[in-house]
Amino acid sequence: MNWLTSDSNTQPAHGRHVYLDYVDFNPDVDDTAAWVLSILRTSVKECGVKEVHAHCEVFDGVESPLGFAAIVLIDESHVTAHCYSEKGWLAIDAFTCGEHDPSDLADAIHAKLIARCGGLKLMNRNVVNRFVHEELSESKE
Repeated sequence: MNWLTSDSNTQPAHGRHVYLDYVDFNPDVDDTAAWVLSILRTSVKECGVKEVHAHCEVFDGVESPLGFAAIVLIDESHVTAHCYSEKGWLAIDAFTCGEHDPSDLADAIHAKLIARCGGLKLMNRNVVNRFVHEELSESKE
């Protein structure tokens, strides 16, 4: 699928990347990292995207800042979450380069986070086209 970028850049692109940045991420759950990974995996499944692998790494604050990184590899790229627990920061990104729209994934993840995290605030949502290319017209072939 070829998506076009915003009005400021009309080059064709083969994928899109959605970035979400949150503050005040302090969910009332026992294992925050596992809970977020389950949200990513459930959202991938609900959106009909094929999961290839999933992993979550928890950081104890000794060698790395307290928090976690979670990833779901999909056949069209990935969905990730990265958290700085002590600061209440959470970053989510969804990147697809196939038939699925990463905005759908971002919307599903956002809805689940907001439903459970009182006070969670979305500070930024950005969509960037990826695999930007020059489309060859038939006359150039």
